[in-house]
Amino acid sequence: ILAAMASQARGEIDLREGSAATALGHFRAALTTWQRAGAPYLEARLRVLAGQACRMLGDEDGTELEFDAARAVFAGLGAAPDLARVAALTRPTSLPSHGLTRREIEVLGLVATGKTNRTIATDLGLSEKTVDRHLSNIFDKLAVNSRAAATAYGFQNGLL
Repeated sequence: ILAAMASQARGEIDLREGSAATALGHFRAALTTWQRAGAPYLEARLRVLAGQACRMLGDEDGTELEFDAARAVFAGLGAAPDLARVAALTRPTSLPSHGLTRREIEVLGLVATGKTNRTIATDLGLSEKTVDRHLSNIFDKLAVNSRAAATAYGFQNGLL
């Protein structure tokens, strides 16, 4: 289990550094352990990371397979915040964005799950100040003044 945790951490570092192929190898190694251990939630979280690595490699089929598998597990476990994160990652670019960038939509999706700026920053590998800036931009672009109003707008207008 420690080796799986280390593989996942190394993969996340590689992914952030742009080494998607190396990251994917680490994720696959950790995934095998979580499958044998019967840890579906941890397996699903790894599938999200593997999907992101596949996307960086231009493998959209692999991306969708990983995201679909993760989505099914999260739905079965009732893990709504994780489902929202996968939804934000899989949002087709053809949907209306209301002037928001892809990253701002991702931040809005995490805000909608009730996450704090600190947690969002950790999840996305950003600084809290950057998350705060994204929220400020979201509020300005959507003409709202609170997290709750932005969330409501997002749901009412098909952003989430």
